[in-house]
Amino acid sequence: MAIDVFAADEQSDRPIDLSRWTQLARSVLDTQALKEDVEVSLLFVDEPTIVQLRERFLGESGPTDVLSFPIDPEPDHGGRSPDEGGTGPGGGLASDEDAIPILLGDVVVCPSIAARNASERSVAFEDEVALLVVHGLLHLLGMDHQADDEAERMEQREQQLLDRFNRGSG
Repeated sequence: MAIDVFAADEQSDRPIDLSRWTQLARSVLDTQALKEDVEVSLLFVDEPTIVQLRERFLGESGPTDVLSFPIDPEPDHGGRSPDEGGTGPGGGLASDEDAIPILLGDVVVCPSIAARNASERSVAFEDEVALLVVHGLLHLLGMDHQADDEAERMEQREQQLLDRFNRGSG
């Protein structure tokens, strides 16, 4: 199984070590026993951008530290997806080498808000960014925190992953 993480720093408020956060994302996803090749985008944006994304896609105003945009791997239309092959020209079953990866989605982090959160919580900036990356990835993997029991499970999993992959590195 291959894990592809595309990372981009689209802000200039705080320096971001893209290779560190890409590796954290790969490590977290590697622990999830995913059965297919997967792709994730990890984007670091400025505050106006995250405000705009939050308003556009969630209908909520104001800034936030992280947003996750899962991509449903199942086609939302009837019938066969064009990428599923078939008997026409170029069709047939794809080999494992040609398999199209599952697009899990995008995690969007705002470093300037992460810096404020870190200061308010008296933690290192890097530890706050690590938490946001892990939190966003868990949302892509289907975890949520709407109900108390879900929130508790998600927080426990975040801590397990952070203890394993981030502690002592920030």
